[in-house]
Amino acid sequence: MATLALPTRHDEAWRYSDLDAVASVWPIAGPETIHVAADEEIARVIVQDAATDEVAIRDYAVILEANAQATFHVLNTGGKLGRVTIDVTLHEGAHFELGGAILGGGEQTLEIVTTMRHIEPGATSNQVVRLVLGGRATGSYLGKVAVARDAQKTDASQSVKAMLLTRTATANAKPELEIYADDVKCAHGATVGELDAMALFYLASRGIAPAEAKALLLRAFIGSVFDDVADGGEREAVEAAAQAALERML
Repeated sequence: MATLALPTRHDEAWRYSDLDAVASVWPIAGPETIHVAADEEIARVIVQDAATDEVAIRDYAVILEANAQATFHVLNTGGKLGRVTIDVTLHEGAHFELGGAILGGGEQTLEIVTTMRHIEPGATSNQVVRLVLGGRATGSYLGKVAVARDAQKTDASQSVKAMLLTRTATANAKPELEIYADDVKCAHGATVGELDAMALFYLASRGIAPAEAKALLLRAFIGSVFDDVADGGEREAVEAAAQAALERML
């Protein structure tokens, strides 16, 4: 089923998006629904690497029944507009884990937008997102954690860090908490910075070329996001795609 209403800047989840690009592909299909039964566990690796002139919008709706677990790894690097949204509903004792990276340059607009709906007690979620942006690219992480009144003992965390390679790139980091329960543990943090000049100097003093030194530091910056991909083949593939994206940016 298609989503018909074209978003505007008043829609928080679309505030930083390229709405002209969105309009060119509207209406879009509804989300892919992933239903994880009680006590089951799934893992999903998503590599969004569309051609630079394309508009790529991928939507996922994840329903985790009691004590179910889901781990998502997302690499968002492609398209004029590349957008990945994940809407998760967590029942009692469920757990959702996200490791995400946005790597963009040129005039790209790249986004990861998440909503964690903790609707029953004892569920947990953890999100780690890293952004590396150059050129005039815009990268955004918008992550909402919504804790219902009956969802006591919720434990949710968000960590987002962005690295800007140019002063013309833009990073938007907006973790958001909406909490109606009183016995919860929710934390979030967001930082935006540049490559460490002292670290670059140290590597240069050891004879490492500037581009290679930058690549080493950036690989370390995003590397932990994909370290826990369980399938060895998928881990190698997503790391290779990330490496290729970094090389294009440098």
